[in-house]
Amino acid sequence: MSVLKGTKVTWLGHATVLVEIADGMNLLIDPFMEHNPSYPKDFTLPARIDYVLLTHGHMDHIADAVPVAQKHGATIVGIYELTSYLTGKGAEKTIGMNLGGTVSLPGVDVTMVEAKHTSSMQEGNQIVYLGIAAGLVLTIQDGPVLYHAGDTSVFSDMKLIRELYAPEFVMLPIGGHFTMGPKEAALAAEYLAPQMILPIHWGTFPPLKGTPEQLAALLPDGNIVARVKPGQAI
Repeated sequence: MSVLKGTKVTWLGHATVLVEIADGMNLLIDPFMEHNPSYPKDFTLPARIDYVLLTHGHMDHIADAVPVAQKHGATIVGIYELTSYLTGKGAEKTIGMNLGGTVSLPGVDVTMVEAKHTSSMQEGNQIVYLGIAAGLVLTIQDGPVLYHAGDTSVFSDMKLIRELYAPEFVMLPIGGHFTMGPKEAALAAEYLAPQMILPIHWGTFPPLKGTPEQLAALLPDGNIVARVKPGQAI
């Protein structure tokens, strides 16, 4: 697909996305696999996973971050408090960053942008603070600009993300309840003006009722909404 310019994007259910760059480097965003009811159980990750990118610290976004990183020798990239926490859980290689910062990886710059959400982990009766939630902009060398919004409501500063980075391919949560739903995602699409939208964070659990069809019906051109099943690549 021309918008991706040789990059391959595979939705793996919920907010988990595999990004395979044309030069051979592979990035896995928000890995939630083993206990994810929408994860395609017959899907096998590539042998090579270079980086695990995290938007925030809720279990349905980081559950498999350390196991994947350990198995594949990957480096975990996320907000500082979260990567520090995961180091204590066995992560061997991490890069901590913060809002507005950019980490230059081979072939891709990863920029951490704002999101409106929380970020924590429950351990026993305690809630552990894990920094704040974020979105991730991936500027791929000789390729597209991707934006994974993480878990968020719509916010008007998405216009700044468009102004600064002009993402062509955006991954937006649409399920509602814990994030924005289709109505809010349609406004986010207006702010961001992407060429293609991959809906994420929908259908995994009963409260996540928003659908790609509902989002498409609210857009001037509903054809920009990707209709894929978990495990299907774009």
